[in-house]
Formats: sequence, structure tokens, C-alpha cells
Amino acid sequence: MAHVDSGKTTLSEALLYASGTIRKLGKVDTKDAFLDTDARERDRGITIFSKQAELTWQGMELTLLDTPGHVDFSAEMERVLQVLDYAVLLISGADGVQGHTQTLWSLLQQYEIPTFLFINKMDQPGANKEALMAELKSRLSEGCIDFSHAQYMENGKSAHDRIEQGEYVGRSDSLIPDTEAMEFWYEELATCQEEALETYLETGSIPKKQIRDMITDRLVFPCYFGSALKMQGIEAFMDGFAEWTEPVQYPPEFSAKVYKISRDEQGNRLTHLKVTGGTLKVKDLLCTKTEGEDETLEKVNQIRIYSGEKYEVRQEAEAGEVCAVTGLQETYPGQGLGEAAETLPPILEPVLTCQVCLPEGCDPAVMLPKLKQLEEEQPELHIIWDEQLQEIQAQIMGEIQTEILQSVIAERFGVDVTFGSSHIVYKETIANTVEGVGHFEPLRHYAEVHLLLEPLPAGSGLVFAADCREELLDKNWQRLILTHLMEREHRGILTGSVITDMKLTLIAGRAHQKHTEGGDFRQATYRAIRQGLMEAESVLLEPYYEFRMEIPEEMIGRAMTDVEKMSGTFELAPKEHGFSVLIGKAPVSEIQNYPKEVAAYTKGFGRIFLTPAGYAPCHNAEEVIAAIGYDAEHDTANPSGSVFCAHGAGFHVPWNEVKKHMHVEGWQPETAVREELPERATHSVMDEWIGVDEVDAILEKTFYANSGARTRRNGVVRRRRVESRSESVTRSFTPQSRKQEYLLVDGYNIIFAWDELKELARENMDAARGVLLDKLCNYQGMKQMEVIAVFDAYRVAGHQTECSDYHNIHVVFTKEAETADQYIEKFAHTNASKYQVTVATSDGLEQIIIRGEGCRLLSARDLHTEMELSGKQLRESYLEQTSAKNRLIGELLEAQKKSEE
Repeated sequence: MAHVDSGKTTLSEALLYASGTIRKLGKVDTKDAFLDTDARERDRGITIFSKQAELTWQGMELTLLDTPGHVDFSAEMERVLQVLDYAVLLISGADGVQGHTQTLWSLLQQYEIPTFLFINKMDQPGANKEALMAELKSRLSEGCIDFSHAQYMENGKSAHDRIEQGEYVGRSDSLIPDTEAMEFWYEELATCQEEALETYLETGSIPKKQIRDMITDRLVFPCYFGSALKMQGIEAFMDGFAEWTEPVQYPPEFSAKVYKISRDEQGNRLTHLKVTGGTLKVKDLLCTKTEGEDETLEKVNQIRIYSGEKYEVRQEAEAGEVCAVTGLQETYPGQGLGEAAETLPPILEPVLTCQVCLPEGCDPAVMLPKLKQLEEEQPELHIIWDEQLQEIQAQIMGEIQTEILQSVIAERFGVDVTFGSSHIVYKETIANTVEGVGHFEPLRHYAEVHLLLEPLPAGSGLVFAADCREELLDKNWQRLILTHLMEREHRGILTGSVITDMKLTLIAGRAHQKHTEGGDFRQATYRAIRQGLMEAESVLLEPYYEFRMEIPEEMIGRAMTDVEKMSGTFELAPKEHGFSVLIGKAPVSEIQNYPKEVAAYTKGFGRIFLTPAGYAPCHNAEEVIAAIGYDAEHDTANPSGSVFCAHGAGFHVPWNEVKKHMHVEGWQPETAVREELPERATHSVMDEWIGVDEVDAILEKTFYANSGARTRRNGVVRRRRVESRSESVTRSFTPQSRKQEYLLVDGYNIIFAWDELKELARENMDAARGVLLDKLCNYQGMKQMEVIAVFDAYRVAGHQTECSDYHNIHVVFTKEAETADQYIEKFAHTNASKYQVTVATSDGLEQIIIRGEGCRLLSARDLHTEMELSGKQLRESYLEQTSAKNRLIGELLEAQKKSEE
């Protein structure tokens, strides 16, 4: 890793040549470097795509990953970090620590990667070793220590080994470090760790194992000096790397990390990964996608070990190896396979977005999928179709990247695109905690989702979690909702920018036994997010740069004034080399072009380093929001309202009225604790029922929410006290004369709710229906009520309502376009006041409507229990009667026998 033009490709070439991997030294200038395999790289003399090479040194097998140095391709570089055991940070001895160098150092800290430093170009004028070491310690870390003394080899032993073994380190050669120099080296190491200090004070040295551990723990950063172009210091660096690194211990279970997607010359999709546990073999099946309980398994067709342009085909790859795999179509950078966890979202992201301008006659609908292929390889592009502007947009890091993209698109797809002017990439977050709700229930569909949206500290990204009881919503539905939360970028309501820095927690939801499909929860989830954002206090965020200005002292006032005008903050740092130093932060929109001004007013003597510093509240939010003119309520691609169903038809409810229609109890902001549902609340509507108390609670919030007292059928009276929200609702019952009893049974609902009938239905639906009807006949015989079993026939073209008798019960098959639910609801509405109507169903929505009509409810489970109990009573009664009859016959026979005697 390096700032551009530090000599990174030259160092890679030198390492490969010194190890014997290549026989001839290639050069950037002569366009024959081993790892510059792309024509665009050779033409421009920069690294654009990360490359892999294999080499061996002193019996140690190494995989070298070369990364781009130009800031426009820093996202490609960052993807490689997740698979590194150690990093080599290259610094130009002529330039010292530059702006991008500090960005790289921050990334290495974030990813916690042990790091070696190679200070290159020490043969150039002005490269001063002592000054460079001082700069490394002040700008990077005090743990940066010169290891060249300890690394000098004599008779196959390093100076450290000779001291450890009690040998004298003399002055016979000026290149050989003396004891005094080694003592100073140990002292430097001892200041990096308390344990090392204690060891040094006791023994006068520090063991090699302890130094290695300090390097691994990022307490010490070995520094080496040389010139890669002239092959100076290369062998010493390689010797040091071999001596001060520890092999990584990997677990036996298979795991792997995907860090890159590319395509070979034949168009084959390549998944570049590192095996981080176990072994990967050809023909292995890998789970590359999970959606709810569904998994996508893909076969590994080929394993390639690349070294430059060439590769070796293997049958397997062991833990620690980096390889490219064919056959996987659903993988993506950052993905964990097997036991490996997902990698955190990238830290470096584009801050500019621009239009992809297509040539005349090129259909965007055809071009968009092709550009999405590029997004697979470079996720930072974020290729989207903006419906409002009717254009394809891409996010970019800079001008050089757009030029490369133009070339890649022309070469791969034969289309000459251009890029429009760039704009800042804004983001949005929230400042308070809210509940977002979404409901999706057009005819024959059902899903409800409740999410808690909470703000997080800047830079946290999006965090997803579930805090929902399984008796409320099955685990498979919960996993599906989390998948929908993570599968796309969600838009804010101020400018339509993506949201960030918040936690989205699933707190409640509901499914339907027959009507819920996976896509229903996608719709409900998206609507829940948007509804919550509409209620929340949204905040517009913009990207910021950290800056470091080194300018002549007499111009410091001008710099301070400029920073204030740019809405930035600053502070003065100690002077360096006679220059004043100003450090601080400023919005990207204001400071991105400022380096040109610095060069102009300092006449080339001043310089400024810009480093991405994440997102913060926008300094001119109102102006930006007005300029973008986004209308959240009319964004049809991101609706905030919900869809409900009544009387067989769906209807839309706007976001600000949605919560009054919800079927599940929501989050209570006053106590920040959700109200517990009754114990009879179910896994979902799929298995049992909602429970009468909960149904009544829902009715209280909807149909009867605005009245002080309402009389319902069957004499049930609801009185609502509006003085206090916490006071309970009272009920009273008016005595009634006994009415004729009707039991309506939702036939197919009951069949699929009872395990024994569900299994039978899979083989023969007629048989399952017959068994249910027989059981209902027996039940009617015990209860002496009118029983009506209702079955759907709404899909049968031209079918009219068919009513018939089956022994002692009635059977109804509904007409075309009428469901059993609708028939039962119509019957309940018409007859609830005349008869005592009970409905047996586990359909939660139907229960709410039926209960609203004043009817009684019987769940599928309770119906099953009552039938079993009735059957048992019937059998016991029969056995009692049979036993009594047998006793009577026995007594008569006994009496007859005695009379005969």
C-alpha cells in the first residue's frame, strides 16, 4: 500500500525478482511490470486493479497483493485489507508522509492489520533517514522503529540473535551495528509496552517471540530503508519480514472471505477470496445467499491460484491461501462464506455522484443491467436509475476513475458513454427514536411490520437487529424481514439520499396462514422504514474532509479566513521546517477545489492534504433541500403509506394515519417498553388465533376509538374513559334469551391448521375434507347446533354458491370471486343479531372483523380440543351405556338361572 508515485509497483517487482519468481526486472516506464497486466495501467503508469503474485523466501510461502495507490481507486485498495495477515506500507523518502499516506494509516488502524514500513527512494537527494524517522513517529506512531540495526546479518545470524546468544556485536565493519546501537534499539522497543520494559530491565534484551507479538498487536511497526529501483535494502527487508512475522493459525471449519469480483478474458465471473478456515475443494457447494429459510447453494467449478496474468488450476485451496473461484454468481465483496462473518461496510466511499450519459439510440433499460455488472466488481459505483430525473447515475471518487470507466465500458460493452457534471453525495439520518409501521394487505396478501428506528453516532452506518417474540412472529419471517432490511439502500425523506447512522430493530409483525408471501413482507418492511422516517426528525448529512495545510507563515491569516468562509473548523499545529501548519475539517463541497487556490496564492510553496473524514450535519441544509426539491410523499418507488383490506378490496392509508389501523400493538414511547400481548397471542396467524382480548383491544383502537360508548351486537357494551390513557376499558353484559346457535367453520383454514389433516391434504384434499366433515358431524351430534362448513370455490369459473347437507351438517362451496372469509363475514353481518353465531378460524384478520360483528370466536386449536373432548365423552357415554346394558342382561340371566334351579 502506498500514496501514488511512491514506487509501490517497483517494490513489488523487486520483491518478485529477489525471490526468483521473475527472471527479469520490469519497470513502469518501459510498461513491462509483472503486475501491471491491464493495458490502461501500462499506458498511465499507475495501478488501477489489485493483483496477486506468489513468491517464496527462506522457505516461507507468501501471497503478495498489490493495491492501487491513486486516491480515485482507494475503494479497490480497501477491499483487499479484509484478507491481509500483514501490510507493507510504502513511503517515499523524498516526500515523506503525504495526505493519502495518513488515510492508509487510519484504515490499517481500523482493520487492525500489523504493518511493516518500507521507506523507498532513499537514493534521492533530500532523503534524510533521521528526519524521516522523526516524521514517522510524530505523524503516524511512536511505535515506528528502525529495524535495520537488528536485521544486519553476519554468518547467517542477525544482530538480535547474536546478542540473545551472548555473542559480542563489534565494530569491525562500519555497517555492523555495535552494542550501543542495539541497546538504544531495545530501549525504543521497551517504551512500546510495559511487559517489554520489565523484560528489558531484567535481562537487557527482549526475546524474539515477545517482539513478534508486539508487532502483531500493532504496538511496534518495523521500518526498513532502501531503493526498490536499485534493489537496495530489498533482501534486508525480506529477511526482516521472515524473522518478525508469525504464521496465522486457522480453524478447521471451512470459512472464506470474498474481497473482489472480476471477469476473465472469456467473461467468466471470478470470485476472489481468501480461505480463512478448513479447505475449499472443487465441486463444493457453498451457500452464497440466504432469504428467510431459503438458501442459494452454488457449486465451485474451478479454483485458480493467480500470479500476475497466469494462474494454476488446483483441486483444493487450504486455509491461508488466496484464490479465484468460478461458478459462483451470487457472491459480493465483503461476503463471508462458511463460518466467516460479513465484513463491515467500507470506510472510504465516493463523495461525488454524476450522470452516466448514453449515446443516442442506446436504451437505458438495456444498458443498466450491463452497468450493474461493473457494480458487482466495483460496489462503490452504486449504479442506480433515478426515476425522477430519468437518468442513470453513478458515484465516483474522481476524474481519473471516470476516464477509466469510460474505457472499460467501451471495451466490454461497445458503448461510448460520457459523464455529466458531478454533485456531492448527501446522506440522511434521524435525531430521535421513532416507531415505523408498514402494512401490506391487498386482496389475498398480508404482512405487517413494526420497526424501531434509533439514531447512532456518526460513522456507525446502519445496524439491524430483531427484538420480536417468536410467539408473535415466526423466526423464518423475522429472518426474511432482516434480509429485506439489508438487501437495498433505503432513501431518506429530505432529499431522497440514502440513510445512515441508525439502528433498525424489528419489534413486532404479523403473517397470515394462507395469504402471506415473501414479497408481502418486503413491501411492509420498506413502508415501515419510510413511515418511521416521515415521523422522525430527519437530519441532512454531507461529507467532510480533514485537512492539513503547510504554508508560509506570512500567509496563515489568509488560510484561516478561507477556512471560516468554507464553514470549516481549524487549529494551529506546531511549525514544521519553517512552515505554519493548520489542521481541521471542512465540507467537501467547499474545500474540494481549494488545493488549486493554495498552490496559487503561495506560489507553489504551500501544500494541503485532504483526507476523508466521514459525514456530519450539512452546513447549508435548507439551501440543499430546496435545490434538490425532493417530494417524499409523491415518491411512488418509496411509499410511506400502507395498504389495508376491507370487504374484499384493498385501500390505501397515508403514513400519518397508518398507526390507527395497525393489527399489532405498537411501541410505547412514554415508557420505551412495548406492551406485552396476551398469553394466547400466537406464533403468527399461521398456527393459532389472536385471542379475544387482543381482538377487542384492536377494535377499541379502530372501530370504537372515537366514541365514549358504543353498543355492539349481543348486548356487549364498550365504555371508554378518555380522562386517562392508562385506565382500562370496562365491559358489562345484558341478560338475553337463548338464541339458536350456529357454528361456521372456515374449512380449508381448519384443514391446514390441523397437522393430521394438513398431511392428508397433501396427498388427497377430498379425503381431508371428508375426514373434517365426519368429525363435524360427530361434534354436531353432541352440541346440537347448526353447523355450516364453508369452503372456497372462488377460483372455479362460473361457479355459483353451492349449499348441500352432509348427514346432519350443512356444507357451502362459495361462488366465483367469493372467498370463505367473505361468505362468513356476510353471514355474520346479517345474522349476528338474530342468532348466537360462533366462527371457527385461525385467520387473524377475519377474527377482527367477526369479533367486530359481535360473534364468538373459536380457534382451530380450541375446535380441535373441543372435538377431541366431545369424542371422548361420546365414547365414554357409549361404553357406560354398553356396560349398563351388559350388567342388566347379566342380572336377568342370573335371575333366570336361579328360577330354573
